[in-house]
Amino acid sequence: MKKTAVLIGASGLTGGHLLQQLLEHPAYDQVVSLVRRPSGQQHPKLKECVFDFDHPDPSLIEGQDFFCALGTTLARAGSKEAQYKVDCQYPLALGKIAKQKGFSRYLLVSSIGADATSSNFYFRTKGELEKGLEALGFDTFVAARPSFLLGDRKEFRLGEKIGIWVWKFVQPFLGGPLRRLRGIPAASVATALIQYANPGWPVDSNSDHATVAKGLVHFANAGFQGVFYPEYDELMQAVKSAVAD
Repeated sequence: MKKTAVLIGASGLTGGHLLQQLLEHPAYDQVVSLVRRPSGQQHPKLKECVFDFDHPDPSLIEGQDFFCALGTTLARAGSKEAQYKVDCQYPLALGKIAKQKGFSRYLLVSSIGADATSSNFYFRTKGELEKGLEALGFDTFVAARPSFLLGDRKEFRLGEKIGIWVWKFVQPFLGGPLRRLRGIPAASVATALIQYANPGWPVDSNSDHATVAKGLVHFANAGFQGVFYPEYDELMQAVKSAVAD
């Protein structure tokens, strides 16, 4: 049976990849994208809904799989309070509605270092969101924890650009426990989350992100269910297992 996916955060780097890949994926006959303002994008599967995140309309949240790539920066939000609302309160509030509406899966783009007890505001915010969503009891809750997200953003972030440039030189030397800090293409994170929601679907072997997706399919078919927080090293271990089979 075909499914409906609901997505928030489609205007961002990973969210944009999620939207495109969800629209192309054969498991879904409809993708509902909740946006602040119209994007102008059109697709036979796409239902784009202008959405008031401060006063959410539950009637627009119908489906099976909820994907969240919503997030902002302190500079863009203007204050920690405003950033917390976007990064934690909105995703959690919609998660509660999704759970009440019978969604089976919630798939989140989080961050490495997420920890509800962290002294760092960003990591604490991400950790509090993870903790709140996990407590809702979805059949499957996946919080991807990438380090640097690689890809071309619509907005310019100087700090991130510098970090990625430095990381390209440092990354080959990140071994052992430091492997988790390796950068990963945002498109691969999107592929991974969709594969977690759809274990067993065939993966295009010519895709740039096929190895990560194949590893996740293997992991899922090996008995994965419940709650998982995949980081770089876990994904690569799953890829190795898939290749070994």
